[in-house]
Amino acid sequence: MISHFLPDWLTRALQRVDAVLLAALSLLVFMGLVTLYSASDTNMAMVYRQGGHFLLGLLLLVIFSQIQSKNLRQWSIWLYAGGLILLILVELFGVEKKGAQRWLNIGIDIQPSEIMKLAVPMMVAYYFSERPLPPRFLDIVVALVIVFVPMLLVMHQPDLGTSLLIATAGFFVIYLAGMSWWLIGGAAVFVTVAAPLMYFFVMHDYQRRRVDTLLNPEADILGTGYHIYQSKVAIGSGGVYGKGWLQGDQAHLDFLPERHTDFIFAVFGEEFGLIGNLALLALYLFILWRCLYLATKAEDTFARLLAGSLGLSFFFYLFVNTGMVTGLLPVVGVPLPLVSYGGTSVVTLMMAFGIIMGMKKRKRVYQRGD
Repeated sequence: MISHFLPDWLTRALQRVDAVLLAALSLLVFMGLVTLYSASDTNMAMVYRQGGHFLLGLLLLVIFSQIQSKNLRQWSIWLYAGGLILLILVELFGVEKKGAQRWLNIGIDIQPSEIMKLAVPMMVAYYFSERPLPPRFLDIVVALVIVFVPMLLVMHQPDLGTSLLIATAGFFVIYLAGMSWWLIGGAAVFVTVAAPLMYFFVMHDYQRRRVDTLLNPEADILGTGYHIYQSKVAIGSGGVYGKGWLQGDQAHLDFLPERHTDFIFAVFGEEFGLIGNLALLALYLFILWRCLYLATKAEDTFARLLAGSLGLSFFFYLFVNTGMVTGLLPVVGVPLPLVSYGGTSVVTLMMAFGIIMGMKKRKRVYQRGD
C-alpha cells in the first residue's frame, strides 16, 4: 500500500481525509478546469492559476481536517469577533474597487467577508451547543442577531451576494438545531412582507435594477437584461447533447459576459448540453449527500450542526448560481462552486470541506497498557 512509503505523521493526517468526498471534489474541479479552458479562450495561464488555487485549498483541506471539534468550538467566538472587527475596519479604512468597499489592505488585500462564511455558522453552532435543543424562541432571536450583524455590514459594502451566503450559512444552523415549522412559516411571511420595503428603502439602485431585470429581462435586452438573455440563449442552444467542447458560439464569439466566473454554467450547458448539465448536477448532489452523511457521524452537537450547515451552504451556492444564469433569480454575483474562476472562493470552500471531514467522530487509539 502507498501508506507504507509515507511518514507516520502524514499517514495519520491522511486518515482524517474522506477519500470518497475528496475524489468527488477533485472530479468537480477537473470539470471546472476543462470548462475554464474553453471559457477563457484557451488561456492556459488562467487554468494554471485556478489549479494552483485548488492545490492550496487541498493543503488547507488536509490541515483543517486535523482540527478536533472541541478545538474548533473554542476558536469560534474569537474567529467571529475578529471577523467583525475586520468588517468594521473595512467600513473605516477599506479599499474600494469597482464601486465597492470590500477589501482591507494589510500588505496584501484581504476580503474579511470571506472569513464570515465560516465564522458565522461556527459561532451559531457554538451558541446552540451550549443550550438544550430544540432551541427556545429567545435562543433563536439571539442566533439571528449573531447572523444579522455581519450580514448587514457586508450588505453595506455593498456585497449582496456574499451577505446572502453568510446569512444562509447561519440560518442552516438554526434550522438543523430544530427550529419549529411555525417559526419557519412566520419567517417566510416576514420576508414576503419585508421584500417590498427592502426594495424601496434598503437596496441600492444597481440592486433594484437587477430585480427589475429578473421580472422583465426583455425590457432592456441590450442593457441590464443582456447578461441573462445571452446566458439563456447559450444554455438553450446546447440542446440535449451540446455543441462540443470548445465549440460554444456564445462564449467564443464574446456574446456571453463574465463567462469564466458567474456565467460559466452557461458555457458548460452550451458545450455539453442537457446531459452534461444533469451529470454536473448529479455530482453536486452526491457531494451534498456525502457531506450530510459525514455530519451524521460527527462526535457532538457542535460538530453535527456545523458540518451539516456547511454542506447545505455549498448546495445553496449551486442553487443561487444556476438560478441566476437561467433567469430564475436575480444576478447577485455568486460563483458556481469549484467551477467558476476565483481563488478566494475555491480556498474558502476547500477549508469548509476540511472542517466537515474533521468533524467525524475519532476512533480511540489504544496504547500499550490500556
